[in-house]
Amino acid sequence: MKGFKRDWIFRVQVPNLEKNEVVYVVGNLPELGAWNHNQAILMSQEHNNRRESPALFDNSSGDFYNDDGCEGTATDSIFDSEKNFRDGRIFSQKVALPIDVDIEFRYFIAVICQSNSTKNSAKTMIIRRWETHMTPRIINKNIPSNFDNDILPEPDKFGYHNNYYKVERGWLTDETVIQFKLFNNPIKLWKNRLQNRKVYIKMTPVNLVRHNSLELQQFGGDCVDDSLSMDTQDIIDQPAFTSITEIAVMNDEEAKFKSQEQFGRPYNEDEFVIFNVAVRYTDTIAYLVDYYVYSSKCFPGEPPNHIGFSYILPSTLQSSVGLVTVPITSTKHRPIGQLTVEYVVIKPIPDYPWDTSISYAKHWEQRWSGLDVGHRGLGTSFKFEMKNCANVRENTIASLKTASYHGADMVEFDVQLSKDLIPVIYHDFYVSISMKRKKQIEAMDMLEIPVKDLTLEQLHLLKDYCYPADSLGKVLYFVDKAEQRVNKLVYHTAEGREKNPRFFDEDLEDHQPFPTLQTVLQELEQHVGCNIEIKWTMQLKDGTFELNHPFDLNIYLDIILKVVLEYGGDRKIVFSAFNPDICAMIRLKQNKYPVIFLTQGVTLKYPTYHDPRCQTIPMAIKHALAADILGINVHTEDILRDPSQVKLVKDAGLIMFCWGDDNNDKATIQYLKKLGLHAVIYDKIDEYNAKEVKESIFLVDARESQKELIALAHCSQIPQTQISTPLNTEKECYLDRPSTTISFTKNSIGGENIYSVPTLKISANCEENKEINEITKDFSTCANTFGNLAANTKNVSNLICGQSTALSEIYGEDEAAKDCL
Repeated sequence: MKGFKRDWIFRVQVPNLEKNEVVYVVGNLPELGAWNHNQAILMSQEHNNRRESPALFDNSSGDFYNDDGCEGTATDSIFDSEKNFRDGRIFSQKVALPIDVDIEFRYFIAVICQSNSTKNSAKTMIIRRWETHMTPRIINKNIPSNFDNDILPEPDKFGYHNNYYKVERGWLTDETVIQFKLFNNPIKLWKNRLQNRKVYIKMTPVNLVRHNSLELQQFGGDCVDDSLSMDTQDIIDQPAFTSITEIAVMNDEEAKFKSQEQFGRPYNEDEFVIFNVAVRYTDTIAYLVDYYVYSSKCFPGEPPNHIGFSYILPSTLQSSVGLVTVPITSTKHRPIGQLTVEYVVIKPIPDYPWDTSISYAKHWEQRWSGLDVGHRGLGTSFKFEMKNCANVRENTIASLKTASYHGADMVEFDVQLSKDLIPVIYHDFYVSISMKRKKQIEAMDMLEIPVKDLTLEQLHLLKDYCYPADSLGKVLYFVDKAEQRVNKLVYHTAEGREKNPRFFDEDLEDHQPFPTLQTVLQELEQHVGCNIEIKWTMQLKDGTFELNHPFDLNIYLDIILKVVLEYGGDRKIVFSAFNPDICAMIRLKQNKYPVIFLTQGVTLKYPTYHDPRCQTIPMAIKHALAADILGINVHTEDILRDPSQVKLVKDAGLIMFCWGDDNNDKATIQYLKKLGLHAVIYDKIDEYNAKEVKESIFLVDARESQKELIALAHCSQIPQTQISTPLNTEKECYLDRPSTTISFTKNSIGGENIYSVPTLKISANCEENKEINEITKDFSTCANTFGNLAANTKNVSNLICGQSTALSEIYGEDEAAKDCL
């Protein structure tokens, strides 16, 4: 059979396709692009189905909880009835595929974007939404073609597979996204007749290269009145699609991005509005803002009056984040007001080989609830009250490993860049350095220096000075002969203010401050999850900033993300940040790891941030929905103030972590877990962790998965094994052996209901059970990433065939195992 091919027709029914959107199929073989979206197979619309589809689902959907916060099922899904797909357009394509291998594939929807109007301009693909089930669609080997003569196979339903629906928004490939944020009453009109009038606002990208564009020529030839609004583009079929513009408003109804109306949306006082524009080349695109006002005596259906417009030129958007004020000009070219917007430019990570094989961006299993997360490892080691401090220096390898040893499911730590652009683990923006002169033992001058102003080598040199203490604990300072004038000692800023160092363990490698992110990912046990907080300056409500940051935000994030993508391996990783724009950027820059938004909400402990999305939990929820991220990490002070907010978060289908000093109490930790929080971040996990067995849940998962696979190998030695029901479709299947039952249990993967993780029930006749328990007793290797069940399923198949009976063979790829089933 090797080398033979079969013709296979891929058919999929897709409702609610927008103009210029096309459908692709991509899979694990070169014939299907080898998971590379750029090599995917374009599908053609079947011409006998010409009906336009109604609006059936939100483009950004990907949530895995219902309104009641429970996992989604076939009956819960909006696609639980065939009538929902009745009018969807059908797309198909025939592909010759090898018959001797299993084939995995997914469907996705994209827009083909041409850079400009020249003949040789390159095209790129903007991925709008894609199927993200943990287990992709599968065509088993040795199955013949799925069509016969004129009989076509039944079409798949886009996003609906294995009895659950899972579709997510795409990520940045070659395009750039610019988000314009309007809040704090950004529109100021000076004319009296426009005061107290509701103004409608619409944003349209304008290609500056195509000044004589085809669109405008249709409406005025060579001489076009530049004062005309751009709403006429809504009725034009653009031959070269150059941009996508969407809008979201931070309220209960409009939090997810959607297309604009023809005459825009009214801006209401105190609203937070975001325009999201995806373009290929930012240097040639300006942004036209049109303003409309309806007449007080207008009739139903009558269009509004176009009162003016603004232009935001690309030259004003040079940095990754910023603020722009532009004039509002009337249709007679007179200034009538001004518009002030904050913006963020989100660029793709350059030259990174993305694929569509799997995504964990919205994946969280139902049993991952009440996780214990070690704050900065074992806990904060610099507090006013010494009794509340961890006894190991925070954000060090030693602290992270100690938290892991005491049962942390995940560890939280802070990442920022040194001056030479190396990601290091450190919480504060500043370090304190003591300056001591010869013969002035008691005198000490403290100098606070930003971490960003010191190279990695300088940071490590600072900590290389070790000052011993005498028997009474008093620091013994000395003058190094190599340093005749000055000796330096690095402090945490809290130590520096008190002039009282706490730790003298820098001679121990794992205890040294400023470990690199790469070192942490390489040294920490694989079964321990990581909550990586990205440190970045925040603007306070009074207009001041925590730090004057010199780095470009896109470069800053790209460097950190590349390290995580290269060294993260199979580890469970979640990104977080207090800056809401960073959360949106990380979500769009990569398609692998989840993101949660850190928010302090309503607080008396900290100064208020400038951005309204940071100020309350309801606003954080709306931002998480707009950014299409996994969830939020809230300040426990705000939860204790109003515990009903937990239900708001879960009803929105979001994962919820919590942080804060209030968590450093056993009773509070248990209370928060009972409220249903998915993870609690706290200090001194060696004291406050209530687990009977101090192990990460991911280590337990790994051990149980390994035990089941080994059990199958030991208990399935008969020549032929029959599975009575197909995998992933029935709850139970039975081996052709009376004493052994495999029960495929219902497992929630991002709200997905699948039956692909085996729970083995071994009867007393299987004497190997004791041996299996012994083998797995000391197992400490992480299971496949975030429930990558496709690999587990393949291993189970190999084991059932009796081809593997030892750990070394479980992961084997021998031909006998491949051809067994």
